[in-house]
Amino acid sequence: MKKITVLSGKGGVGKSSIAASLAVLLAEKHKIVCADCDVDASNLALVFGLREKDFDEWKKISTNEKARLDEGKCNGCKKCVESCYFNAIKWNEEKKQPIFDEFSCEGCGACEITCPEKAISLVQVENAKIGYGKTKYGFTVVSGQLEMGESGSGKVVAEVRKLAEEKGKGAEIMVIDAAAGIGCPVIASVVGSDFVIGVTEPTPSGLSDLKRALQMTRHFGIECGIVINKHDLNPEMSKTIEKFAEENSMPVLAKIGYDKNFVNALVNLVPIIEYNPKIRPVFEEILQKLPTGKK
Repeated sequence: MKKITVLSGKGGVGKSSIAASLAVLLAEKHKIVCADCDVDASNLALVFGLREKDFDEWKKISTNEKARLDEGKCNGCKKCVESCYFNAIKWNEEKKQPIFDEFSCEGCGACEITCPEKAISLVQVENAKIGYGKTKYGFTVVSGQLEMGESGSGKVVAEVRKLAEEKGKGAEIMVIDAAAGIGCPVIASVVGSDFVIGVTEPTPSGLSDLKRALQMTRHFGIECGIVINKHDLNPEMSKTIEKFAEENSMPVLAKIGYDKNFVNALVNLVPIIEYNPKIRPVFEEILQKLPTGKK
């Protein structure tokens, strides 16, 4: 199964809209599956018209641990308080015992190691949920949602991809919609991909963040291409992005002009190529440059 990941250095550049339209076009000639790996703010399914209640199944998962105290064993030495890098352990002067803040605890285990009385242990917590649903376009989309205040998004992404592999058994292509940025969930989305599409806008911050994202991608030796969205809003900056692409031997897969229909399509919960079929040739141009096997 070939894996094509769509990412962006910053949010708001149209990454999910572009990923959704590419998926719809790919599904016309290939068996595909989609993985929404932006688990902090998953919305790819919405672009296909799938709401949370429309999913076939949701299940709670655990990819993180939290520290728990056995008060009967605690001798009040305060070593756990001193060892906590995240300041998740406070001291209760009245009880002469530590208090653990679950929202601040990262489950690193330092307190468990330093406790001389073995009064602290790490326990699994349900910090996310993953699910899947069938779109009207004939393919399955898998999503994950990290619970508010929880950590471990990179591991949740790994679980989303694992479920996508399972539900997309026999598929030729997996389309992965990564989170914005260069953090753990993005790295977990990119690793093992066959091709990465970097979506950007013609702004200084758009280019700066794209450079960082593609630097991370090239670290893993993955072939990259660039899509410049809203390119006509700043032609000079678009030329700068094209120059960057040329200097780094990256193809510009397409330049998409500013189009209010992108917003209208999102409001109506459909991919842009369905809402505005006139834009279809732009996405077909992108597909012609992707390593998807048969055209």
